[in-house]
Amino acid sequence: MQFKLSAALPFTLLYCLSFASLADTGAEQEHGPSFSIRFDSALSENPQDGRLLLLLATHDDKEPRFLVNNSADSQLIFGLNVNGWKSGTDTVIDKDAIGFPLADLSKLPPGTYYVQALLNRYKDYHLGNGKVVSLPPDRGEGQHWNRKPGNFYSTPVQIVIDASGSGSYKLVLDQVIADIEPPADTEFVKHIQMRSKLLSDFWGEDIYLGAHVLLPRGFDAHPEARYPLMIFHGHFPDDFGGFRTDPPDPDLEPEYSSRFNIDGYNIIQQQEEYDFYQTWISDDFPRFIVIEIQHPTPYYDDSYAVNSASQGPYGDALTYELIPYIEEQFRGLGEGWARFTYGGSTRLAHSLTKIVIDLHLGDASMASAN
Repeated sequence: MQFKLSAALPFTLLYCLSFASLADTGAEQEHGPSFSIRFDSALSENPQDGRLLLLLATHDDKEPRFLVNNSADSQLIFGLNVNGWKSGTDTVIDKDAIGFPLADLSKLPPGTYYVQALLNRYKDYHLGNGKVVSLPPDRGEGQHWNRKPGNFYSTPVQIVIDASGSGSYKLVLDQVIADIEPPADTEFVKHIQMRSKLLSDFWGEDIYLGAHVLLPRGFDAHPEARYPLMIFHGHFPDDFGGFRTDPPDPDLEPEYSSRFNIDGYNIIQQQEEYDFYQTWISDDFPRFIVIEIQHPTPYYDDSYAVNSASQGPYGDALTYELIPYIEEQFRGLGEGWARFTYGGSTRLAHSLTKIVIDLHLGDASMASAN
């Protein structure tokens, strides 16, 4: 059976159709394969809580943990919760485990697969209201389980699922994802973190908010100058985006963007980033500060910058703690006309240039810093 995939179809339907066409090559098995998974005691002697994930890929272009995504090319993932899981003890993932895009392992068609297991580790939060919740903390990666520091994982191995669809396999989590190297400060881009009292009180432990800060030309040369603040709301940025002080890499291999149907989109990006830098330091461009904020939660890569009964007072923490802290550190003008928001899927976005023009950031009340 063949399926014609259309861009108009929802992503989830595309996933299911893609693997359904594979499954039609063999009869669905009643049980499917099973995978016995344990973690090495060298990683930890302590019992573990979290989400145990089994990943299968039909190719080895990357490790299977990097091949699950929101495209029609997504590979397979199955999972279940573990609580108090001890080292050396097997946990079995079989047809009872929930999967995506296939519902369970009994739907797995015969073939060659590259298999990997990963434990997204949880911890207990003793909330300020007295409740206890077990959730995956962010560790500087923006809630990406496949590269979260401290998560356990196994080396990918190749297996063959035969026509019977049965078989038992063993996997050992014997590696741990390393810490992420924080981005370095530069002349224009600084990185800050601050402890939020509001969020720490809510979560029952120290919670930090972060930001990448883009400074205007002449910031150090004009210590008397104060600046308006532009606040970018988006998902977790690992560094300040869209800004590059070096020309495009002449040796960069062009990459195709399926999203925009453009070859060499990576080269276009670097050129636009460099062009923005040239504009940023030009004589007649207004001087202001731009920040991209980091506010991941145990539930997602950002809090959506609102107060929440389940996640805490992120709206208040950003507005009354983080932003004033940044303005104090980097000579912001403060609340009133001198704060502006752009970006994000909350439909607040305007282009940076349009805001600069419309709001007249070259107002005489802003000190000159040319």
